[in-house]
This record gives sequence, C-alpha cells and structure tokens, in this order.
Amino acid sequence: MSDFYYFDNNATTAIAPEVFEGMVPFLTEHYGNPSSAYGFGKRVRIAVEQARSQVAALINADPSEIYFTSCGTEADNTAIWSALRSSKKKHIITSQVEHSAILHMGENLEQQGYGVTWLAVRSDGTLDLAALEESIRPDTAVVSLMWANNETGVLFPIEKISAICREKKVLFHTDAVQTPGKVKIDVKSVPVDFLALSGHKLHGPKGVGVLYVRKGVPLIPFQIGGGQERGKRAGTENVASIIGLGKAAEVAQEGLIEEQTRVRAMRDRFENRILELISGVRVNGNREERLPNTSNLCFTGVDAQDLLAALDAQGICCSAGSACTTGSVEPSHVLSAMGVSERDAKSSLRFSFSHFNQESEIDRALEIIPKVVGSL
Repeated sequence: MSDFYYFDNNATTAIAPEVFEGMVPFLTEHYGNPSSAYGFGKRVRIAVEQARSQVAALINADPSEIYFTSCGTEADNTAIWSALRSSKKKHIITSQVEHSAILHMGENLEQQGYGVTWLAVRSDGTLDLAALEESIRPDTAVVSLMWANNETGVLFPIEKISAICREKKVLFHTDAVQTPGKVKIDVKSVPVDFLALSGHKLHGPKGVGVLYVRKGVPLIPFQIGGGQERGKRAGTENVASIIGLGKAAEVAQEGLIEEQTRVRAMRDRFENRILELISGVRVNGNREERLPNTSNLCFTGVDAQDLLAALDAQGICCSAGSACTTGSVEPSHVLSAMGVSERDAKSSLRFSFSHFNQESEIDRALEIIPKVVGSL
C-alpha cells in the first residue's frame, strides 16, 4: 500500500532500522551454532550474551536472570508451569482481563483440577488490591497479573502487587509484554519473580521473547531437550532474532522519554479531537493510569467490524481488540470484564501509537475517521 496509517502498535511494531541492520550479519555471514566448540560458533555465543546484557539493562536485571524464549506466550506459560511444579501447590490467582496466553492457560489448568481465582476489575479496568490480598491462600503457587493491558492500556499497580505477594510469601509473575519502552521497568525496585517480554512489541523481530527469573527463584524447564539457556530452555537459539531483541531493548531504553512525552501528546490530541468531532464516543478504561500510546474508544451505535473494514479501505490500521483474538465473534473479554455492554464492546476500537507515527498521520486520521463513522 502506498498510503497507509499504522495505529496498531499494541498488536505488533515495525522493526527499527538499526535492529534490522544488527540482525542481517547473523542471517548471512555469522551463521554458526552458538553451542559449537570452535571459534566460528563461539563468536556467535558472544553476540548472544551481549544481547542478554542489553535486555537485562532494559529492566535493570542481572544477565544471568534473562532466558530467551520463542515469544511472550512461552515465557508466560513457563513461569506459571514452573511456579506450580516447584511449589507443588494447586492454586493460582490472575485477573479476568489478562492476555489469552494467561487466560487460556488458566482455563486449561482448571480442567486439570487446579484452582484458579479470576480477579474482577472495576469499570475503568483498574484492580482492587484488597480483593487480591483476600484471595491469596496457603496453597497459592503464584499470582499472575499483567503490567499493562494490551486492549485498554490500563496499568496495574505492580509495585504494590509485588509488595503484597512478598509479604504473603507467594511468587509473582507479570506479563509485561506491552510495557518496555513505554513505562520504566526496574526489577530491583519492583521485585517481581517472573516477568515476560516479547520482541515484536518493542520494534524487534517476531518469534523471540524473554523470561526474567529473579535470582534464587526455581525455574523448572517447560521445554525439554538440549542444554541451551543454561539447561532451562531447550532448542537451538534463534540467534538473529535474539540479536535484534537485544538492540531493540537498547533502543527502547533510549526512547522512553519520547514515548512518555511526544507519543503521549500525540495520543491525547488524537483522542481529544475524536471526542470533540464525533458525538457518542467515549474512552474505555482509566485515562490516567494507562500506557502513553493507547486509546480504546467506543463509537456508540457503530459496529466495530464494519468500522474496521471501512477504515481499512481508507488505509487506517487499528483493531477491535487483541490481535491474538482477531476474527472472534465474541465481544472483548477485557471490556466485558469492565462491565461494558455487549453492544458497546462490539462498537469499540483500539488505536495504539509509536514513535514512528507522525503528526501528519494524526491529521489525516482526524479527517478520515469522522467521515467514515458518519457514513455508518
């Protein structure tokens, strides 16, 4: 497409040019296996370890606490699996608005006889910490709560949650996939036990993720095979993507201020003008405690699927929810958990921005969207 406007960065992001450039040599000339004993492979191993250090620096962790995975979903699943296996306990706590990586794993665990407490959220998508504290039991193996919601951008108070879990002596896992480069992550000041990241959410490649495991916390392998990742995650490393993720982590750290200022201002201008230009529009979720790049809007009385198709015809890329549930005829489980009616949930779209977006794109969107909504 010659003209398109990409506002779906919570689904995936464009690979940053410097990330792509860093990956190319490891797809062409440096193709050795990092587990090899000879120098050609050892040079690749050195690059992998450099990427590990770059990712560690992004979240203020030690490189030894970083394990590379195939994606955020694998990282999430591994954390829950490990907590259950290492503790022998049979209960987990999560929320009703988690990503499908946790949502469906919780449902699967229930079918296997595990206990799962599904915490409700308020109408603005925020969490009741008193309800969390009351839900922790002697047989609770792990609390798993996302740092930032992928559909609404609403932030959970991870520092307070981690303090509760530490006081109750229960492991805490957070799906932080949407967070890096948008909100500062410091695992030394916010002592989580497990944390999941995904390369393609921070202008890195698809097919690579990270599981952070705090030093001293047991990690039971979820994937069995060779001795890669210090014996904790079998399978030959996806070297080029790992190198790309390392560079993307570095770029995300450098761009944090821009995301919190320029991107936030751009999002706010877009959102406020849409509210002014189109009657019956409202914002889903807390407008203060959320990511700086995300706007989830309900266009009352307009079918979101029709609106998506019409906007797509005009070159505007946005979404009706998580990319992992695209095509579902059901309303968003996140909006439903917030008490949004089925009709309004099916009238809602998510717009998510990045530092690659320009003001001219916002101007164009503000011309197109009111006309399209009016036509529907």
